Amino acid sequence: MALARSRHRGGVDYWPGFVDALSTLILGIIFLLTVFVVVQFVLSQEVTGKDTALQRLSARLSQLTELLSLEQTNKLSLEEQIAQLRASLSASEGERDRYKGLYQELGSGSATAQGKVTELSTQLDAEKRISLRALAQVEVLNQQIAALRRQLGALEQALEVSEKREQDSQTRISELGQRLNLALAQRVQELSRYRSDFFGRLRTILGNRPDIRVVGDRFVFPSEVFFDVGQSALKAEGRAELDKVASALLEVEKQIPQDIPWALRVDGHTDVRPVGGGRTNWDLSAARAIAVVQYLISKGISPQRLVAAGFGEFQPIDTGTTEEAYARNRRIELKLTDR
Repeated sequence: MALARSRHRGGVDYWPGFVDALSTLILGIIFLLTVFVVVQFVLSQEVTGKDTALQRLSARLSQLTELLSLEQTNKLSLEEQIAQLRASLSASEGERDRYKGLYQELGSGSATAQGKVTELSTQLDAEKRISLRALAQVEVLNQQIAALRRQLGALEQALEVSEKREQDSQTRISELGQRLNLALAQRVQELSRYRSDFFGRLRTILGNRPDIRVVGDRFVFPSEVFFDVGQSALKAEGRAELDKVASALLEVEKQIPQDIPWALRVDGHTDVRPVGGGRTNWDLSAARAIAVVQYLISKGISPQRLVAAGFGEFQPIDTGTTEEAYARNRRIELKLTDR
């Protein structure tokens, strides 16, 4: 141990210097690392800021690109509008020149135009006065309409009451109508029975003459039974036949109740051939029917129970053109009917 100490004392001691140098080196390295880290952090921050700025610049560039496109579109639109405006300007200049010429032409007639303006102003004043009067009349009419509406409301109420009454009346009328129809049907049946009785009596009195027919509800006599051709005066043979008709009718008249409205209708008919002598077939058919009616009246038949009608040639029973067809169409018909 003494020997060691002697060696230590006798030799050079390098350890403290080595330690100091090593500490200095470590501190330098740490400093360099610190500086590197700081520089790295600063550089990263700058790079990040530059990236953000670059993104902003890119977005701004995109906006500017869009704005440039819009501006180009607007430029084209403006150029088109400018072209249209130039065309309109040219047209306006042409219209200006035309109106200028017209104005110069009208300048010579300004006195006439002024007179027309004065006349039109007078007419306008008159129209205004008429309009004022019309407005006053409209106001009066509005008042009248309001009054009419009030009256209409009252009438509607009255109409409702009247409709209710009418419904009740219609019900009663319907009942009365049914009763009346039933009574009329009974009267018709009674009249039909008396008609059958009259026809039966008349058939018995006249005998079975082939020229006198019963067609439906009518007795059909050839005109030649009562009249000569083309004449309306009864001949003797015709009066004899009408005496039989009057006798049968008087017998039936006694049996028919007074409240049954019946009548014997006498219808005159002719053929289509003209009568001549200034008379028409209307005249002849009516005159023959009247002659029969007048003769029956002379035999005691009440005029209230007789009707005369003339039909001329317009209701033929045979449309042929032979003598037989003409003879069938010339006829006197007797029909017992209601009045």
